[in-house]
Amino acid sequence: MKPKNIYIALTFLMTLLVFESAHAQKSIPQRPIIQTSYTADPAPMVYKDTVFLYTSHDEDDAMGFKMKDWLLYSSTDMVNWTDHGAVASLDDFDWVPYDNGAWAVQCIERNGKFYLYCPMPGGVGIGVLVADSPYGPFKDPLGKPLVKNSNHDIDPTILIDDDGQAYMYWGNTQLYWVKLKDNMIEFEGEIQTVDLPHFTEAPWIHKKDDWYYLSYAYKFPEKTAYAMSKSIEGPWEYKGILNEVAGNSNTNHQSIIEFKDKWYFIYHNGSIPTHGGSFRRSVCIDRLYYNDDNTLKRVIMTSEGIQE
Repeated sequence: MKPKNIYIALTFLMTLLVFESAHAQKSIPQRPIIQTSYTADPAPMVYKDTVFLYTSHDEDDAMGFKMKDWLLYSSTDMVNWTDHGAVASLDDFDWVPYDNGAWAVQCIERNGKFYLYCPMPGGVGIGVLVADSPYGPFKDPLGKPLVKNSNHDIDPTILIDDDGQAYMYWGNTQLYWVKLKDNMIEFEGEIQTVDLPHFTEAPWIHKKDDWYYLSYAYKFPEKTAYAMSKSIEGPWEYKGILNEVAGNSNTNHQSIIEFKDKWYFIYHNGSIPTHGGSFRRSVCIDRLYYNDDNTLKRVIMTSEGIQE
């Protein structure tokens, strides 16, 4: 073989080895976790050893809040994420009068059904969609809002307690909660209110052992604060700041889950270089830790994200 041909052959072989080696390695973690679309308001659901992450979707050309649909990503390790595209949109609600306002959702499973709670701002209300699969298709069972209580009806968060009773919290500047019936699409009892220091929006309820935790957006630009209670119905004791203002975004919207014996704090910022910002946001993940007295350690936002 001529020297030139040997050089070409060796170059090809080295290129092939590098390619195979790169694909044999574990995927490199990234922060934000999604860099192909602008994502915000993360709402994870753990179901059958998989995390299903529902997000709102900032449009690429957004100069203000421009949000028309909801996206879904899934992962079995919190590092590698599969994109399932848009699973629901404002078009799924015949009663919604606009095509821009697909704000923060949450999905929860009960008895093999998946309920996606969807707020529409401006006093339009909170709707609910139902599917037989976490991937959809989702349908509107009511044909009207589940909640139309005030101009503060955004950011629903849902928890089914150990006794089977479901609760929904929501609100903007005023925090509300109500019990849900077993069918998850009707109220059980009257709407109640909660007063917390500098509550802005983005409530999220989670439970660990005998404690309930209510985290929320605090002041503006938004930090994250939290409160604790021995009952999901309160009273709630304010505990302080959990997370500082997220980079390059006036808003934040957190969620907290346990997955494979580790706790995670999922939030958004405006960190995609050049184009990111308060209206083109991106979901990030960092670890969450507890103190010995069950309070939460302040979340440290990292540039590496989740690595394993």
